[in-house]
Amino acid sequence: MAKVFTIDVTRCSGCYNCQLACKDEHAGNDWRPYAAEQPLIGQFWMKVQENVCGTQPKLRIHYIPKLCNHCEKAICMEVCPNGAIYRRDDGLVVISPEKCKGCGRCKKACPYDAIYFNEELKISQKCTGCAHLLDNGYKLPRCVEACPTDALRFGEESEMEDFIVGADVLKPETGLRPKVYYRNIPGKFIAGTVYDPMEKEVIIGATCILNCGGKVWKATTDEYGDFWFNDLPIGVFDLVISAPGYEYKSFYKLRTLKDINLGDIPLDKAT
Repeated sequence: MAKVFTIDVTRCSGCYNCQLACKDEHAGNDWRPYAAEQPLIGQFWMKVQENVCGTQPKLRIHYIPKLCNHCEKAICMEVCPNGAIYRRDDGLVVISPEKCKGCGRCKKACPYDAIYFNEELKISQKCTGCAHLLDNGYKLPRCVEACPTDALRFGEESEMEDFIVGADVLKPETGLRPKVYYRNIPGKFIAGTVYDPMEKEVIIGATCILNCGGKVWKATTDEYGDFWFNDLPIGVFDLVISAPGYEYKSFYKLRTLKDINLGDIPLDKAT
């Protein structure tokens, strides 16, 4: 049965324990035939990516741990001319340090940038899922074991269904069927602060209506005059802001390729 990783982004605090544990396990340690030693610098088989979204003061940060996706249809295996990359019975994809000839085709083919090239040894390297530990009685890879918030989980795919349902994979369009599942990756947001420029006070309770292709979202400004539309898909949005006694204000063609902070939005008194 295939092993899988699940990662709950809302639980990841950005402590980097997983990244440090991976480095501690593999840097300077030769675990052949599973993997040669990882260099001290330049390689992170588990890497925590910090995502800073929006602009001040409407900022949000989330962290996404990234590793080899151990794809069911691993393109790295397909392009390797030397048979150095293989899938184990448990589904983990491993690069043999003995068979790798350093052609670098796997690194170029991987859409996740999860494969590194060791300039000293002239071989490609990546996460092994700590196969050397699993084959010697350990239940978990070091990165999962080190996670203090249970953001990372690892186990049989059939036993992880509760964590996989509703989860996403990175770059599903590749069709490679990754075995690392991500839960609760935040969508895009549109936010702003509504205020009265004459009174120099925020406007509480303003109605904000967002529209994208006929789908409508509604928000109300809070006691700070702020509104947030969270977990939006990538698309083109129109926004109308209104409040009793004020002229309404419209924004058109807001594109959520990035998170959008509209900043301070003045509403003029109705005449």
